[in-house]
Amino acid sequence: MEWTRYIDGYCERMGPEYWAEPINAVTNLAFVIAALVMWRRARGLALARALCVVLGLIGIGSYLFHTHAQVWAAMADVLPIIGFILLYLFAVNRAAFDVNGWAALGLTALFIPYAGMMVPAFSLIPALGGSAAYAPVPLLIFLYAGFLRHRLPEFARGLAIGAGLLVVSLTFRTLDEPACDAIPIGTHFMWHVLNGVMLGWMIEVYVRLMREKAEEGRA
Repeated sequence: MEWTRYIDGYCERMGPEYWAEPINAVTNLAFVIAALVMWRRARGLALARALCVVLGLIGIGSYLFHTHAQVWAAMADVLPIIGFILLYLFAVNRAAFDVNGWAALGLTALFIPYAGMMVPAFSLIPALGGSAAYAPVPLLIFLYAGFLRHRLPEFARGLAIGAGLLVVSLTFRTLDEPACDAIPIGTHFMWHVLNGVMLGWMIEVYVRLMREKAEEGRA
């Protein structure tokens, strides 16, 4: 693999220079700010705090990608995102379905064949472009929300809100290149801002669920 191969994938980038995407780079602060805010909210919850750490790494990885714009930086961008998805699914599977760690791990592993089927399916929609790789995620969140709407209505509502935010965020990501002539800075930066809010919200939803379960345990 050509780890230092240059990648020009966004409207804002005009060349290989470090600061060729200043807005896309700086808006990654949204992830770091969300991680810091939720770190305090997640006190006493190990998995929630682990999610905060990974959220911060998403911001760092994305910053590296939008400054260095090379293959290795793209990996630094993508891997924390995958890590967040898997860790969040594990945490939710364990808490929402009251199963042990091994069962939660098994349920989480189902994401791999799910993504393996759904990413090619979404790739058949030309308008999605590179966003097809992310499109299965809001769908999966909506599916969880629908499945849990009677068992955990407040939690399910929170998941649905998060999925809705992600759909809006993905829309801005998808429009980055098509709208480039009209918006020279592109729209990818809104993917960062909204995703920072959305991922912070998803941690908040999990934290609320865990607090509610703790209260029930003391009742």
